[in-house]
Amino acid sequence: MAMIARVTLAACTIALCAISAHAQSSVEAFYKGRTVELVVGTLPGGGYDLYGRLVARYLGRHIPGQPTVIVRNMPGAGHLRMANWLYNAAPRDGTVLATTPQSIAIEQALGTDGVQYDAGKFTYIGRAAPVVEVTYTWHTSKTRSIADARRRETVMGGSGAASPTVFYLKALNALAGTKFRVVAGFRGVSETELAVQRGEVEGGTKAWASFKVDNAEWLREKKANIILQYALERAPDLPDVPMMSELGLDDRATAALKLFAVGNAMGRSIFATPGIPPDRALALRKAFVDTMADPELIAFTKQRNIDLGPTLNGEALAQIVMNTLSVSPETAAEVKKARGD
Repeated sequence: MAMIARVTLAACTIALCAISAHAQSSVEAFYKGRTVELVVGTLPGGGYDLYGRLVARYLGRHIPGQPTVIVRNMPGAGHLRMANWLYNAAPRDGTVLATTPQSIAIEQALGTDGVQYDAGKFTYIGRAAPVVEVTYTWHTSKTRSIADARRRETVMGGSGAASPTVFYLKALNALAGTKFRVVAGFRGVSETELAVQRGEVEGGTKAWASFKVDNAEWLREKKANIILQYALERAPDLPDVPMMSELGLDDRATAALKLFAVGNAMGRSIFATPGIPPDRALALRKAFVDTMADPELIAFTKQRNIDLGPTLNGEALAQIVMNTLSVSPETAAEVKKARGD
């Protein structure tokens, strides 16, 4: 019996290896000579574009068949245009990836107008880094702290209603007593920054990782004041800047503000359409893990001062999404009320 068991186990192992080798060969044959598109739901510039282009630069070499990976920007409606297109119109064969909007599950949980997807059905590939976002004001603004923002109206630039550049500040007005007035409609952080420099608005919101790269001169010359950060814990290089979740006026407000930090946990990640063949989805997830360990990518991020890690795999991202979708009706109602939904 023992000999039979050993023979059976060996036969199963050989069979599994054969299946694995066949799947690898099938994936390689599919991707060889193809182009994979990585879609970014913003204009060039900013955190999503930064990490989308970073991943695209190295991912192709780690996908079986080594396809060419190109970046396409699809701005509109605070990522909703891209997310809806990815869910409803993009090819479901593993040739289209995208940068994950960090509020992808929050918007669905809150019933945001314009959401035409089920966040739980996307294919999540992996996270390059959690995100710390910051709200800043220009050096000419009289608002230099949250205390100032609670005392005076501060005019801020933002994009679409589903973008953190807009709804973070609306939530703070309702739940933390600030007096931000958001001028929405800018197509991305680059347009907002031009408006800041022209004096049309006093500040904006942007990922800290990209701010340190794109706006290093502003920081050196003290042209921007970082007044707030959005994260589950304070960034090591922003130890004295308060977090959004610390500013709630009461316990209910604090619980609602903490929901927004879930989006920061999604961070700068990559996802894809539902319905990708399982062998290709597995290959894409493995390729992402290998990309994050690529010595050239690591050296590049160190040279450019780009934050990398801690990374998360696709399964962990999917779990964050499902947890977010199960938020209590009470907290969801508080958040919707705060945003003016």
